[in-house]
Amino acid sequence: MTSIVTITPNPAVDVSTAVEKIIPVYKLRGAWRRRDPGGGGINVARVIKRLGGDVSAIYPIGGSTGDSLRKLVEREGVASQTFAISDETREDFFVGETDTGQQYRFILPGPELLQSEWQCCLDLLSRSEPFPRFVVASGSLPRGVPDDFYARIARVAKQRGAKMILDTSGPALAAALAEGIYLIKPNLREMHDLTGREPSDALEWEDAAKNLVRNGNVAMISLTMGHLGAALVTRDRTLRAPPLAITPVSAVGAGDSFLGALIHGLASEIDLEAAFRLAAAAGAAALLNPGTELCRADDVRRLAEAVILKSA
Repeated sequence: MTSIVTITPNPAVDVSTAVEKIIPVYKLRGAWRRRDPGGGGINVARVIKRLGGDVSAIYPIGGSTGDSLRKLVEREGVASQTFAISDETREDFFVGETDTGQQYRFILPGPELLQSEWQCCLDLLSRSEPFPRFVVASGSLPRGVPDDFYARIARVAKQRGAKMILDTSGPALAAALAEGIYLIKPNLREMHDLTGREPSDALEWEDAAKNLVRNGNVAMISLTMGHLGAALVTRDRTLRAPPLAITPVSAVGAGDSFLGALIHGLASEIDLEAAFRLAAAAGAAALLNPGTELCRADDVRRLAEAVILKSA
């Protein structure tokens, strides 16, 4: 067992292309086609592997799309721990408009998991020997999976002395926080839903994150704020990273790239500033690539030199 395990209960095969302009009725012929493995935890695992980390991914597979997903994941060198489901793994479809630079993201309905199926995921984690140091759960919950699913994972991680990292939203996030989490990575919409607050600037968003940390249910919050940059908030300090000047090709997977690089840094036991700088660079590097290609290691290392951190 590797030191990092990611869990993705609702993965997908991401299909992407580009057209000059989206027009009703007409046949629109894509300029190219990509098929990438998708879903939060899988994307995080892909980034960790690209940066030289050792990671395995737990996720369900169903039907021919599930078989394709597993092959795509393993093609990137990420070890898979899969469990079978009776419903078909979902596909997502992304289209870029070259005339305007606009992106259109079509998220198709996902499978419905039976109790026996999602329980397999928990069993796979519980039986892991040796147990990983970091358990990373990311993404939405598919139909049929209870809101406290991530809380159950957090409970297992706590019992085995592992650090739980979570990137999700809504009731699933609230339930897991009640159990206790090492790190969460909300964006501004997710932070608003979690706190009920709507700050007007980055400092007020950071203050909202500090209040959550002071409540004691999460040790660290990595807050991604789009054009406002990113922040990493602990009980003792706040690190800020202004956004880099990047002309985006695609924003898909930027948050997952950010989180994957941050976890890789934490697992590698480099200092917190270096890990956060790597994360900010990875989030920016993902913007340079189409589809769900995510960040490339050489771009991450190059951009990390341009990240200027501020500390409070």
